Amino acid sequence: MIEQNCFALNRIIAPSMGIQEFFEFAYSTGIRKVELRNDLGAKNAIDGLSPSQVAKMASDRGINILSINALQKFNLGSHKQNALSELSELIELAKAISCRAIVLCPNNDPKDARNKEQQIAETIDALATFGPLFTKAGILGLIEPLGFSISSLSSLLVAQECIRKSGFSCYRVVYDTFHHYIGPDDLTILGKNYDVKYTGLVHISGVEDDIPISQYHDQHRILVGPNDRMKSKEQILLLHRLGFSGDLSFEPFSPQIQNLSPDKLAYAIQKSIEFILS
Repeated sequence: MIEQNCFALNRIIAPSMGIQEFFEFAYSTGIRKVELRNDLGAKNAIDGLSPSQVAKMASDRGINILSINALQKFNLGSHKQNALSELSELIELAKAISCRAIVLCPNNDPKDARNKEQQIAETIDALATFGPLFTKAGILGLIEPLGFSISSLSSLLVAQECIRKSGFSCYRVVYDTFHHYIGPDDLTILGKNYDVKYTGLVHISGVEDDIPISQYHDQHRILVGPNDRMKSKEQILLLHRLGFSGDLSFEPFSPQIQNLSPDKLAYAIQKSIEFILS
């Protein structure tokens, strides 16, 4: 049985809220787990505040910070030195705010001229390079395959294999119901070729637009409901049956959700949770 306390909020659900307002909003919904982001404009993942301020804000409301999202282009070899520097800063921030993980997003650029073999090799190299930093800090690296056709890492199976070949145990995979649906893998790999034990976090969203899958983009991602064409609820239930008991983080990018008033957003979140648990 999926527990109510498994649910979390990614800050993309309400990007206009300041971080304290976001913590207060999560608290008001009964959700005590959040993901922060470092891609919401000019400010950093903690809105330019001090780590101690943010740690206290979270502690005061009993909020657990699951991750900072994200280290971008983590598997682009030509970007490795910049990525190392940024990762060091993110790890120090994560430690200071009692955040347990950092999300790693692959290069997602149509100008990426590398072939698949090069992309995989550079992914493994990046994980092997970053591994000592994560291990020393006691923080997880959450690798998020992006299902877009231009993504340099779109498959759960490839991500799993890259983790194995890196030689480090500090990595897990982010299973995203949107990216899994539009990506190269299908549900038959779960529990067979793909070991669900590698999953460290699940990002959940829904798409209801009647458009070809090839046209699915972030702006179509809303909350999970009965008209979800991706059948995210079924994906979640399958993961749970196969042994996943971790966190389910709402990550809707659609302005349709982001522009809701706090009261309406809280209601929509509760209805989505009720649907998933029903």
